[in-house]
Amino acid sequence: MITPLLDATHIDEAGANRIADRMIEAGVAGIFVLGTTGESQSLPMKLRFDYVELVTRHVAGRVPVLVGVTETSLEDSLALAEHAKKCGAAGVVAAAPYYFPANQAEQIAWYKALADRCPLPVFLYNMPSKVKTFINVGTVVELSKHPNIVGCKDSSGNQSYFQSLLFHFGGTDFALYMGPEEQMAAAVLSGADGGVSGGANLFPELFVKTYKAAAAGDLEETRRLQKRIMFLSDSLYGLEPGSDASFVKAIKCALEVKGICSGFMPLPYTAFGPEMKAKVAAILETLKDYR
Repeated sequence: MITPLLDATHIDEAGANRIADRMIEAGVAGIFVLGTTGESQSLPMKLRFDYVELVTRHVAGRVPVLVGVTETSLEDSLALAEHAKKCGAAGVVAAAPYYFPANQAEQIAWYKALADRCPLPVFLYNMPSKVKTFINVGTVVELSKHPNIVGCKDSSGNQSYFQSLLFHFGGTDFALYMGPEEQMAAAVLSGADGGVSGGANLFPELFVKTYKAAAAGDLEETRRLQKRIMFLSDSLYGLEPGSDASFVKAIKCALEVKGICSGFMPLPYTAFGPEMKAKVAAILETLKDYR
């Protein structure tokens, strides 16, 4: 779920409620806040705390809420996890500490320390493009032995890596989720538990239907829906070449065009201007029947 903002320090509460309601009405199995699409690292800590409280209060137990607690400080991660627990969240999701990349032994020590003290179940978050380090398969295997580490979201885009995770954990209680939405259907067909898809902010029905088709082994329907997901990705997410934040800008802009929430981006990023907004509106016109 994105973090809709009115400005750098104020959440677009009405917009956030609309997004959550649309997702739940479409049948999502859960909501993940303060992840990559949620721009967690660009938000002041108070705003993150406020957002967790806002979303959990509005969702009110209709689906589980997972909270991103990726930080460079273990104590900050734990403070956010404690707050998430008090607000009624179901679990936390943590990528490895960033800036100085942690080696595998350091990652194991960090995650075990987090899981030992965390009041909620912990999901590993493999996000090497942003934190500059990989959670190796052997590290995931070792960490899975901890009773409070219950799954992994992989956003590496490395299919061989994900297949190795499935080899080790397929059919077990250790949950595996695909991050890149373009690969979600293939992952579920291979045995993954699901996906965490930013595009569901815009078209939640499309991603719910794709998951259900793949989980049911309906190859024809999965292929049909996968083409829609790829058209969404290909047409919308790369509008600003050279910007890693382009897909977030595009999703926020599209939601603003649809009248769902504000498209504001916190510095150092900037929302799309009028020319780009017109392009997004044209793309949405093409995509309007995507369900």
